[in-house]
Amino acid sequence: MTTGERTGVEIVDAELAERAAPLAERLVADQAASKLGARDATLWGPDAEPEASIRLSWTTLHKTSRPLIGEIETLRTELRSEGVDRVVLAGMGGSSLAPEVITGTDAKEIGHSALTVLDTTDPGQVADALAGDLDRTVIVVSSKSGGTVETDSHRRIFAKAFADAGIDAARRIVVVTDPGSPFQELSEKEGYRKTFLADPQVGGRYSALTAFGLVPAGLAGADVARLLDQAASVADDLTADSVDNPAVKLAAAWAAAHEAGAEKVVLADADSGIKGFPDWAEQLIAESTGKQGTGLLPVAVEGTEAPGFADAKSDATPVAVGSPQGAAKIAVTGSLGAQFLLWEFATALAGRLLGINPFDQPDVETAKKAARALLDDPEKLKGGETASNVDGAVEIFGSDGVSTDGSLTDVLRAFFASAPDTGYIAVQAYLDRLDDASTAVLRGEIAKRTGRQTTFGWGPRFLHSTGQYHKGGHQNGVFLQLTGAVEADLEVPERPYTLGQLQHAQALGDGQVLAEHGRPVLRLHLTDRAAGLAAVVRAVQEAGV
Repeated sequence: MTTGERTGVEIVDAELAERAAPLAERLVADQAASKLGARDATLWGPDAEPEASIRLSWTTLHKTSRPLIGEIETLRTELRSEGVDRVVLAGMGGSSLAPEVITGTDAKEIGHSALTVLDTTDPGQVADALAGDLDRTVIVVSSKSGGTVETDSHRRIFAKAFADAGIDAARRIVVVTDPGSPFQELSEKEGYRKTFLADPQVGGRYSALTAFGLVPAGLAGADVARLLDQAASVADDLTADSVDNPAVKLAAAWAAAHEAGAEKVVLADADSGIKGFPDWAEQLIAESTGKQGTGLLPVAVEGTEAPGFADAKSDATPVAVGSPQGAAKIAVTGSLGAQFLLWEFATALAGRLLGINPFDQPDVETAKKAARALLDDPEKLKGGETASNVDGAVEIFGSDGVSTDGSLTDVLRAFFASAPDTGYIAVQAYLDRLDDASTAVLRGEIAKRTGRQTTFGWGPRFLHSTGQYHKGGHQNGVFLQLTGAVEADLEVPERPYTLGQLQHAQALGDGQVLAEHGRPVLRLHLTDRAAGLAAVVRAVQEAGV
């Protein structure tokens, strides 16, 4: 993509355009876009001002991140001269989603396997990453504080693996963190190869153009200078107080749709040339807006012909990333760097129209606390569970009020029927994103057979994305968890739990919190992953309601 590619928002649906017009005019009258560009923290009200005042530096990253380019290239050249050309990224949420989109989009230039992303606690997936050529490997560990349990576990596991292979671990670990964080102190104490300090006044989901997005992508060979050029090319347009400002148009369209009962935003790529953009936008929108019982639920789908997009009902707005194809009511075009900045501006402006603070995530911590409590009581993880029902290779567990009687087909039929007509079904797979990749077919199968909007997320990855909306947004979702037997677990050095136990605690902890919110939770545990998944797919196909 070139820096000069046109960036724009087209509201394809005439009725939506008419409803959005007065909201766009309100944003213009309030000078919201120019104030956002000037980092005015009062835009979201007095309650949000303390948080907003330390979260707005993302608006100028196309300028302030420039010094990183030389640092990244210098380190990449050094590593290549040492024969180190395999980059593994340990990061969660904004620390992994943006680099994955950047490298995926540049795959033709840098190769499809240029970056190995670890945003999982599945032992099999982590073991596969360890099985790569460690002699050629550098791991980038990204965390604002260093306290993220997943990335801390990855760091410990890789450090031991390097040492066991006779490799100086400190020379193969690169850190991205906030200045003054405990992780910076640890990095300096351990003598890690390089510590990149990100702008501390940028939240994770807005961090695509900070060191969190640029360092791993740049080390993998992506053209991050071009990315900043792309963002810079649209920056003036996004701060203009005009109804033609693409961010104003997009925010107004989302808010207008929400007012009309369409609280879901269905995202599909439409020949944009950008790889995986809906997954990145999913976190930005869900964490920013899903709180106080309101918000926009992003539904990332496989394409514009996919169930949920092509047949969207009145509770959802189909948005095409690229050309206005199929049932799209909105189409957004532009290069990757420009789209990063456009969607960030639009999300922040939508927060003003929705009356929420787009920079906090008040419900994310609850699932983490529940998982930690389970890890502190290992007996609950080892044998305290008894399945309510078993059907072949699938053990069935349900929260209060969820029927687990009958066959797996019967259970799923009843569960899907419990979702309100304008609610949604969330599939949460605590499995291996690579070896169990076929699990993702469940999203389309369920959406097609139930007629309800259906999301799909890999656990614990989604906890740092849609997890906030699940607890804080519109409370009309039902939650299908998938967990699986672990064939070969991995120890986490100097920690009292294994990776498999951590993954299990994360699933149970989130399910517990959802149930406490009164949401139906059905967990299917696959005692044999392949056979169990095949059984679940068959049961879904038979259970359409």
